[in-house]
Amino acid sequence: MPFSYSENVVIEQRKAIRFDLKLPLEIIRGAEHQFSETRNLSSNGVLFAIEHDIEPGNSIEYVITLPSKDKRPVRLRCLGKVVRRANGQGLAATIDRYEFIRG
Repeated sequence: MPFSYSENVVIEQRKAIRFDLKLPLEIIRGAEHQFSETRNLSSNGVLFAIEHDIEPGNSIEYVITLPSKDKRPVRLRCLGKVVRRANGQGLAATIDRYEFIRG
């Protein structure tokens, strides 16, 4: 039997698989640093909690701390753009460029 669409079906349009990961995240805005936590992460972007809104379209710099087997954390410094507000869950931002920071 062929699959048919109904009005209740939501079609996933994301380009990359998202992983539900709660990782420390630091938002860098000039001299101001705000600490938060990721909600989910993909190769293209991140959803994170935030107390202060940043308008969609604005550039953003943030650092995600990844788990590591040794005692030195691995930090991922990312540059991207805020793409949307996420209904009380925070903000979604792209990962346009990144670099790994050790130590």
